[in-house]
Amino acid sequence: MSPNPEVSDAGRTPALSLLEKKLDRGERLSAEDGLFLYREAPLPWLQSMAQKVRRNLHGEEAYFNRNIHFEPTNKCVYACKFCAFYRAPKATEADGAWDYSFEDLRRKLDAYPAGTLTEIHVTGGVHPDRGVEYGEALCAFIKSIRPELHVKAFTAVEITFFAKKSGVTLSEALDRLKRAGLDSLPGGGAEIFDPEVRKRIAGGKAPAHTWLEVHEAAHRLGLLSNATMLYGHVEEYRHRIDHMERLRDLQDRTGGFKAFIPLRYRNESNALSHIPEVAPEEDLRNYAVARLFLDNIPHLKAYWVMLGLDMAARALEYGVDDLDGTVDDTTRIYSMAGGMAHPQVTSAELGRIIRSKGRVPVERDSEYEKLGAV
Repeated sequence: MSPNPEVSDAGRTPALSLLEKKLDRGERLSAEDGLFLYREAPLPWLQSMAQKVRRNLHGEEAYFNRNIHFEPTNKCVYACKFCAFYRAPKATEADGAWDYSFEDLRRKLDAYPAGTLTEIHVTGGVHPDRGVEYGEALCAFIKSIRPELHVKAFTAVEITFFAKKSGVTLSEALDRLKRAGLDSLPGGGAEIFDPEVRKRIAGGKAPAHTWLEVHEAAHRLGLLSNATMLYGHVEEYRHRIDHMERLRDLQDRTGGFKAFIPLRYRNESNALSHIPEVAPEEDLRNYAVARLFLDNIPHLKAYWVMLGLDMAARALEYGVDDLDGTVDDTTRIYSMAGGMAHPQVTSAELGRIIRSKGRVPVERDSEYEKLGAV
């Protein structure tokens, strides 16, 4: 009888059997194991093993929250080749650039009565004129008008620039932002950590070690964060494993990452548009491998804005336990690159999608405290 009744013995190799036993014992996978899973493991086997790990962590519950995004500007000092969101620092509205004011943000928040949101997610371009003072003012402004909202704001790349612009250390910048109302960090800007790949797709952006330093410093200050990985462009499987291994090592030191979010490269309107997007099966393989390899990051999120709702639902069968949030058509980063044109979904619809996969929908706050079943 198969040691895992969900997987047929047909096609099981000795190597797969050894890995299955290793996972069943709760042993950590090596980089070589991770590469084997990407290159050799059958997708049904990966699905079964990732689901077993997910059940051990979260049972049949799947999470979401009620959130919106605010993207203050798309003007940026970095011209990443994968980015369709970017506009040059001197671009105008006619070029598709924007700079939203605090009053614009007030009007956005006024559309959501108290009790209808729990989180605001703030990321945008790296504006050449904005230091940590801008970040402080923005966090303080949000807390002054909506103190109940969790402020998840500023990628490590933005914070690095804030610190440099204002002439302070990363820790000083983070401490000032926290005092002003910052509650946690999103995971953006990680892209791929390998320096050669990073140079090819995001030349000039804060290097991998700086991204990791920002998140480690944030964790030391009591700020939780997420982590991302942009995949499906010029990277190889070994680069994905290297990326996740660096995250896993940092998590061993701090325990500050709440969720890992693989981000699928979308190829519209950017300098890498000649690269075809990966097949859906590759998305699912990536989720499953991530769930098996990242044994110390509790949550695996499928960002439906990037995947589409149908694929996010399928990802729930490959180790995913979180579908992000309602979003309500408040982000353009992926829609400008070929994602959903108007990404919005209700709590009820997310609940229906989760139940369709035999799972229990649970609304959460930004730190994964349960707010109730749906």
